[in-house]
Amino acid sequence: MKNIRNFCIIAHIDHGKSTLADRLIQACGGVTQREFHDQILDSMDIERERGITIKSNSITLTYRAKDGEIYLLNLIDTPGHVDFSHEVRRSLMACDGALIVVDASQGVEAQTVANLYLALEYDLTLLPVINKIDLPAADVERVREEIDADLGLDAFEAIPVSAKTGVGIDDVLEGIVHKLPCPNGSPDTALKALVFDAHFDTYRGVILQVRVMEGTLKTGERIHFMHSGRDYKVDELGYNQLKLTPRDQLSVGEVGYIVAGVKTVKDIEIGDTLTHLERQAAEPIPGYKEAKQVVFSSIYPMSTDEYPDLTKALEKLAINDAALTYEKDSSAALGFGFRCGFLGLLHLDVIQERLQREFDLGLVISAPSVKYKLVLKNGTTIDVDNPSYWPDPTMIDSTTEPFIKASILIPEEYVGPVMELCREHRSDSQTMSYLSAGRVEVKSEMPLGEVLFDFYGKLKMITRGYGSFDYEPIEYRQTDIVKVDILVNKEPVDALSYLVHREKSRARALHYCEQLAEAIPRHQFKIPIQGAIGGDIIARATINPFRKDVTAKLYGGDVTRKNKLLDKQKKGKAKMKQFGSVNIPQKAFIAVLRSDND
Repeated sequence: MKNIRNFCIIAHIDHGKSTLADRLIQACGGVTQREFHDQILDSMDIERERGITIKSNSITLTYRAKDGEIYLLNLIDTPGHVDFSHEVRRSLMACDGALIVVDASQGVEAQTVANLYLALEYDLTLLPVINKIDLPAADVERVREEIDADLGLDAFEAIPVSAKTGVGIDDVLEGIVHKLPCPNGSPDTALKALVFDAHFDTYRGVILQVRVMEGTLKTGERIHFMHSGRDYKVDELGYNQLKLTPRDQLSVGEVGYIVAGVKTVKDIEIGDTLTHLERQAAEPIPGYKEAKQVVFSSIYPMSTDEYPDLTKALEKLAINDAALTYEKDSSAALGFGFRCGFLGLLHLDVIQERLQREFDLGLVISAPSVKYKLVLKNGTTIDVDNPSYWPDPTMIDSTTEPFIKASILIPEEYVGPVMELCREHRSDSQTMSYLSAGRVEVKSEMPLGEVLFDFYGKLKMITRGYGSFDYEPIEYRQTDIVKVDILVNKEPVDALSYLVHREKSRARALHYCEQLAEAIPRHQFKIPIQGAIGGDIIARATINPFRKDVTAKLYGGDVTRKNKLLDKQKKGKAKMKQFGSVNIPQKAFIAVLRSDND
């Protein structure tokens, strides 16, 4: 056990975790030069294209140190984006130490600090690494100061590397061996193994990624899941070495995979504790938390005959992604679809892109919303995330919405505009702290619903890309939420209804009306497009009708002849408006919702 090291790599998004993992794998001979490609642990096309890690991954490497000893290194790669922090949390539970990577040109950013606190929560030993020292803008000494001031780590222990060129990789490997601790535990006690990840294989079912905390697990033994209460028999186990390498047993401190005939990821809970069925552990491994969906949106197929394909596609995605939840939904305008729950906007974006790319589906996605808690006049409490289920306002006694604690790291000169941006998004309180010369952390408590639409984009624009943003949910607070209906020719269009704070209702309703007025083609009669809260109209735009010049055939005579023809036309238009229906094209929904998300 003293020659095993279980560690993960944590950092802010785009600080070079995956590249550093590539170099460590190459340095340990974990992959041949012929089989190697960049971001080798990222298996999805979207991950490679966007340069982000969405799903954490693990690999077991063999390393011969300079002192001649052979070590078993279990590397767990983690996502950097705030939406997937529950993946990071589970990876940290499986580790004894962590490399905390900081970009030599960007310095310490919001997610770096958030991941540091997560790692300290699980009592991990941290080894700082300064990456991208080959960049012209790299300032290693300034970053050392930030590591000391912002992270409270020993700046002189920080190892300068360039994951791109391979400089300093040997120093990182030696640092892992000598500065990170070995696992502890006994191979003879009752089995405790943490399930920190899982993925679905078409031929073998769910493949579980586990870290053995106590005891020993062998092939053929019966296992018990302590949270979900299910029992299975181990068909195969072994190490992850890019390919699955079977072994006879996994002992205390080791990380590997288990195949046990689990049919879908939903059958088990990621973060659960495994133990022997006959000789069960007294209690599960502490720190287990369920992933919470915070963003909700409805997904409809572009053409109604694609609904069965969308159903199959979501079933396949949910087999691999236990955090995705969905239930049937329907809309008068868009037909049948699904109401889905996501971990955040990036998660929504990734699922949408996978549905379009992997299953070739055209989609219409409703404006995202959060879950509101309502207390009704009769004393009952309900949760609402879909405008369709919003009760009559006269029945509502009080409404609360989820708040988050946002941590925004910015250069000093952008403090004023960023604070103004927070105030625009209904920030409750703001505190400022200077982390180092020229760098400020703004902490702000604000509603999660305000962050969903354009907050991150505006922050990047105001700070010219230097601002970084991270958040954690805190609590539900009292608020004044209203349901806004969009009426086209006095008929409500349910797919365009949305929930919003009363202050923001008019601005967004006006935006919707103007977008629809541009996207809906003109008819023979005037079409009013209105935003309404109950019976009150708060915004309006009008689509003017086509006009035929009915007086063109007149060649003289009294003015009453002209008025008679115009009156006749007016009556015809009124009759047409009364009986005519407005055809709203699909592109109108897409135009409204897309520009709203942008």
